[in-house]
Amino acid sequence: MRILVVEDDPVIADAVRVGLMLGGAIVDCVGTCADALAAVSTTRFSAIVLDIMLPDGSGIDVLREIRAGKETIPVLLLTARDEISDRVSGLDAGADDYLVKPFDLDELAARLRAITRRSGGRTDACLVHGAIRVDPAEAAVTVNGSPVPLSRREFAVLVALMERPGVIRSRSELEERLYGWDDDVESNAVEVHIHHLRNKIGRETIETVRGLGYRMRAI
Repeated sequence: MRILVVEDDPVIADAVRVGLMLGGAIVDCVGTCADALAAVSTTRFSAIVLDIMLPDGSGIDVLREIRAGKETIPVLLLTARDEISDRVSGLDAGADDYLVKPFDLDELAARLRAITRRSGGRTDACLVHGAIRVDPAEAAVTVNGSPVPLSRREFAVLVALMERPGVIRSRSELEERLYGWDDDVESNAVEVHIHHLRNKIGRETIETVRGLGYRMRAI
């Protein structure tokens, strides 16, 4: 997953960034409403963690603008305000979930997995394609029941492909799932990760669609 964290407190933002990255996510952080809207307009994210109290406005207004643009990206609101009316306002504005500060990072990660799973129309917490099984919560992969060690980015590529097995993922789309704004991306990075994945989970499992990208081979 690539997550946008909108939080103006640098301590909280860094803690969330580190915690989610330890779980395998790519995380970009901004601290204002304006930067959040600019980020959403230029980058595809799997989900947004959105603080309500921001220095240049309300996260609720950011959420409303995102939804007004017909953007269905999952959004989890973070706030120090725990009044029921605040929760209702956030959910009615289009939030998928709501978490009150202080919060546990494991719970935040679990809630993000849940809202992205629902957004993709899935009910099972694990992704399964033939003999391949991926557990996003544990960042674990098995083939025919045997564990397969993957790097963080190999895992991210596999998850992106298995989320929608019949859909072609372009190189640029995969790069957006793999690298944050501050990461250096080599021109053949995706191809290298695909090559390593094929060696580990089976050379016939990932299909190259010439000129378009990659997808999981039909079973």
